[in-house]
Amino acid sequence: FEGEEYIILLPVEEEEQERSEVMILRIESLDDEHENYVGIDDEEVLQKVFDIFKKRYENEFDFED
Repeated sequence: FEGEEYIILLPVEEEEQERSEVMILRIESLDDEHENYVGIDDEEVLQKVFDIFKKRYENEFDFED
């Protein structure tokens, strides 16, 4: 999204729960072998990245509006 890469972390659950939250982090490359995951403070960026995630995985997850 806008030249940045993001990672979305999903909870590992043994039982099916009705609701789950995800964590969205920006990937910051340190060199060819290492990277950091950085929290995002901008709510607009978070929502746009989450919207992309929902569209790509709409057939694999049931998203609430």
